[in-house]
Amino acid sequence: MSDALPRPASSGISDLEVKDGQIIFDSVWSSLEREFGREKLAFPREIFWLNGAPGAGKGTNTAFILQYRDYAADPIVVSDLLSSPEAKKRIDAGMLVGDREVVEILFRKLLAAEYVSGAIVDGFPRSMVQVECLKHLFAKLNDLRTEFRGTPHGPRFPKPHFHILVLFVDENESVRRQLKRGQEALAQNEKVAREGGALAEVRKTDLTADAARNRYRVFKERTYEPLQSLRDIFHYHFINAQGSLPEVQARIIKELQYQSSLELAEETYDLISPIPLASQIVQHARQDLVRRLDDYAERNAETFRQVIELIQDKFLPIIKAHAISGQAHVNIETTVFDDPLAISMFIDIFSERGFHAVVDQHRIEIPETIVAGTGKVITRVKKVWRVSIRFEGSEIRRGGA
Repeated sequence: MSDALPRPASSGISDLEVKDGQIIFDSVWSSLEREFGREKLAFPREIFWLNGAPGAGKGTNTAFILQYRDYAADPIVVSDLLSSPEAKKRIDAGMLVGDREVVEILFRKLLAAEYVSGAIVDGFPRSMVQVECLKHLFAKLNDLRTEFRGTPHGPRFPKPHFHILVLFVDENESVRRQLKRGQEALAQNEKVAREGGALAEVRKTDLTADAARNRYRVFKERTYEPLQSLRDIFHYHFINAQGSLPEVQARIIKELQYQSSLELAEETYDLISPIPLASQIVQHARQDLVRRLDDYAERNAETFRQVIELIQDKFLPIIKAHAISGQAHVNIETTVFDDPLAISMFIDIFSERGFHAVVDQHRIEIPETIVAGTGKVITRVKKVWRVSIRFEGSEIRRGGA
């Protein structure tokens, strides 16, 4: 995990959502600074951002996760924080409340003293804009850590640990669980009407299959994709929540135990954090590759065309013949490679297509004539290009193996 927060190329986050996330975060953060003072904006050292498909068991498993991580404070359930009539109306319809309202209420709650060691937040982030706010929060906490390091306020600003914890069930299982929950709530309230006691909450989305499916689709379309974009930035825990409660909790323990073994001491983190993540290097290399290919096509179109024709005519037939092995070695004489730029184009084209290509020049002296009376041999130099191409081959499955 790095203080730098690149936006994954495949995240699906629009420029407008990035801008909205920045505006909302800056507005909320400025409000908090004015009210509390910068040196008092001490958020929990560790936060689990818990999300999941409807009926995946967030409420059921929250207490278990609290106990496992030894947190004293109750979980922060975002839906419980939003008590305005407008918010309740949107929740009943299976929709999401306004991002700014969610962010401000939640951030203020996280500043409470009981969450200093750690917190579980149930139901955030749930939109692309909220994802952007979460990234900005993480970056800001790292900035505060750097700012106050070595000062009396330093201990209040440790390296933040953000965990994205996603409980997942498929659509049919989600609908089944939602309807079961609705039936149980109605039965409980009938019993309360006869005998007294506390009424159970009845969610409108738990009463019909259509409403339950709509709620699931809202999760998949507006929450699941934003969460996926955080895989390369924070600790990401994807839990299969289908099965019995003991089975699911065993999966949670296994995942959290594995992640705990990867967490570094702060001193170690400070030493290695200047080294970028491999994913960042790959992402930047990919962006540079795309720019180079576009540049070839625009500025060196004729050479680019010659390289493409060479690949199609001479190399693809050999590659196809070696598709199972995943590697092809080709010796070729061609004037195209006399231009060093053509070799770069050749390698970049194969890289963009998912191959790894290496080109070496081998010079061979060919005797042509002997100078009369001297015995001196006149030779010419033959240039042979040795090309090695590697790619993912095909496995042969044998019956009964």
